[in-house]
Amino acid sequence: MNEYINLTRENIDNEHLCCAIGDKKHQNGVENKKEWIKSKFKDGHVFRKLNARGKTFIEYEPVETAWVPIIGKNYEYIYCLWVAGSFKGKGIAKELLEYAIKDSKEKGMNGICTLTSKKKKPFIGEKDFYLHYGFQVVDEIGDYELLALSFNQEEVPKFSDSARLMKIENEEFTIFYSPECPYVAHEVQELTEYAKENKIPLNMIPIDSLKKAKEVPCIFNNWANFYKGEFVSNTILNANSFEKLIK
Repeated sequence: MNEYINLTRENIDNEHLCCAIGDKKHQNGVENKKEWIKSKFKDGHVFRKLNARGKTFIEYEPVETAWVPIIGKNYEYIYCLWVAGSFKGKGIAKELLEYAIKDSKEKGMNGICTLTSKKKKPFIGEKDFYLHYGFQVVDEIGDYELLALSFNQEEVPKFSDSARLMKIENEEFTIFYSPECPYVAHEVQELTEYAKENKIPLNMIPIDSLKKAKEVPCIFNNWANFYKGEFVSNTILNANSFEKLIK
């Protein structure tokens, strides 16, 4: 039987964050992420993981306080549901999602929602998996879709008006990022150094508050790339992928 742990103020310092487990270069990002989670506990943030050394977890909180450009009332927002490697095929994703649904109902929420896409994209949930549990598309911007599972007839969440812009005025390669993902800190440093060494204009914009997250001008879960004013992708870049992209 699978055993799970929810991060709390009492155990978070001693528990690993499974999304960056055992990768030394991301430890600064892990610490940033832990501090961010600590600041979000008051908002009802939940990080639940398998009690094992592996990348298996779900993370969610009320959409009102979630650092995403999504507007809603009394819905939970799933940032990430990840089951990797040898843990796949053991019903873990099913148990994690069912826990989140049950938890949302017990809290008296109107429903639960998450970001997916029409075609599979990195760092975005599997649409078909959620559809199987009754989630429905309630809003969309281009290839990106907001799925929601509603428990009653209350108004469903939607993308903010700012998210629909998918454009900025700055022509330089621009990246919006937040501490929500432990991979971010290392890649920000690596890209900043690479751009400086190669004299490439690069504009890095930290999303470090709820207000900024709700007003970001694009689809955003923790990272967004723009070039020549146009949205490019939500993919977290390293120096190699950045080099290929700009070429």
